[in-house]
Amino acid sequence: MDAPISGTGGPTAKAARERHWVSYPRFLLHALAAATDGPPLFYVWMILLTGVALVGANAWAQQVASGMALTGMSDHVSWGLYIANFTFAVGVAAGGVMMVIPAYLYKDHDMHEVVILGELLAIAAILMAMLSVMVDLGRPERFWHLVPGLGQFNWPISMLSWDVLVLNGYLLLNLHICGYMLYMRFLGRTPDPRWYVPFVLVSIVWAVSIHTVTAFLYSGLGGRPLWNSALLAPRFLVSAFVSGPALIIAVLAVVERFTPFRPADGPVRTLVRILRVTVLANLFMLASEVFTEFYAGGAHTDSARYLFLGLHGHARLVPWIWTAITLNAVAAALFLLPSVTRRRGVLLAACAMTFVGVWIEKGMGLVVPGFIPGQLHEVVEYTPSVTEWRVTAGIWAFGAMVYTVALKVALPILDGRAARRASAAGD
Repeated sequence: MDAPISGTGGPTAKAARERHWVSYPRFLLHALAAATDGPPLFYVWMILLTGVALVGANAWAQQVASGMALTGMSDHVSWGLYIANFTFAVGVAAGGVMMVIPAYLYKDHDMHEVVILGELLAIAAILMAMLSVMVDLGRPERFWHLVPGLGQFNWPISMLSWDVLVLNGYLLLNLHICGYMLYMRFLGRTPDPRWYVPFVLVSIVWAVSIHTVTAFLYSGLGGRPLWNSALLAPRFLVSAFVSGPALIIAVLAVVERFTPFRPADGPVRTLVRILRVTVLANLFMLASEVFTEFYAGGAHTDSARYLFLGLHGHARLVPWIWTAITLNAVAAALFLLPSVTRRRGVLLAACAMTFVGVWIEKGMGLVVPGFIPGQLHEVVEYTPSVTEWRVTAGIWAFGAMVYTVALKVALPILDGRAARRASAAGD
């Protein structure tokens, strides 16, 4: 093994750079081997995800060939399941910052050991969000118009252009942080703080910005009264700080169960403490919105009435939103149990309930009723088609594949297995 060096001492910069270049192929070979090797259960999991992803890709190909008529969307409801998943995936990506803040700002050593798992989750979630936008485009070959400097970007007027910038920026930040930290850990060297601490601090602010800009994308549309709320951005952030930690707790449980990596109990306890606050805050903000909509009354409450009670005999979303409220309320009660961290089954059940509840509330329960009733007060309901469900399942399977491969590469580096194998090989 190379001798550990710090950012302020050790060999000359030129010699260090030369060793870095020699070590890159070795690191890439480790990543390739780790990503493709595993027990039989790993291959079964990856084959399953690949099959679902291919089904989704086939459904999207049919949609591109036949047009958006294969979806349940229409001129009246132009955003549906795809944009619902986009909104939720951005929240999951932003929620990863709930591991970064304790690790880097509050010097939580246990959280610092597993913070990369949250950053890798953010990478997978951002890729899912981008794919959700891609499949929602009726003419995907015109995607280049969203690329700064190439298309008609309409920056800084269009909030969508800001969304493209912040999402790609957050993706690049996390790729740099994770890549640099894992590479240094692989070499057994002390990371130079100059090369990651500033990026970590920027990523904390950036994580807030990605979901704030997404909220502004909705609340800035004056013709959609359901979204015209100053509380929308805080609601988005709070719900992100629910779904992200909930998923990370589940991931830590899976990692502990199926891999040799053994995370400490501290990160789970910290995330549960965060969830005890954010789940209740999310329910409180939802209740505040409901009170404002129904107590004041008026024509602009029709979308809320359609969502929660039904309107003129139309009530397809009513079961959705009340299911979400029930799941979030039960999960909040479970998180408040003093023994929830010791009862793993109860903890995972609470995480699953709040994860699904937020997906419904911030997805189908937010995007679709914004279009119903329409601006001419007509009620045209929306139900996702089979094509949409297949494409969405394919996107989720792709995200799970990316995250699985990332964990396969990262975990042996984090627990030292990769360094020990390299040392045994005579490096």
